[in-house]
Amino acid sequence: MKRLLHQIKMKYLGEQDKNIIAQHGQRKYEKSGLTKEQALKIRAMITKAFDEDKIYRNNDMGLDDLAEHIKHNRYKVSQVINTYFSKNFYTYLSEYRVKEAKRLLASNPSLSVKAIMYEVGFNSKNSFYTAFKKSTGISPNGYRNAFYKQEVYMA
Repeated sequence: MKRLLHQIKMKYLGEQDKNIIAQHGQRKYEKSGLTKEQALKIRAMITKAFDEDKIYRNNDMGLDDLAEHIKHNRYKVSQVINTYFSKNFYTYLSEYRVKEAKRLLASNPSLSVKAIMYEVGFNSKNSFYTAFKKSTGISPNGYRNAFYKQEVYMA
């Protein structure tokens, strides 16, 4: 319960105040040597890598690849993701992929779900459907159908 409250706090406050450091991660990483300034810089670089460079589309993306992309130590990158985003690397990666898949499902009705799956970086149908359903509560096809039904009703 404490972790859930922390995640909610970080989701809503962490995005607005970049100076907040999660209490959960402080004990775990107290000997890492990562300063607050370094952490904020790495956080900004991670966000840029995902938002602007769209590195999540690489279907072989791993923590080492992200660390190499932003030219920082993989342990510090992992620490920043765990502490500032309150999730692990693969959850963070999956969220970006699902967000992009939702956008493509809504904007490109001619693209197949399988094509979108590969476009956003997933390698398997099973992992894509699992991540998508966990995030949205419905399948990719269900999402697309619901989106277009809503469009028809609004027109």
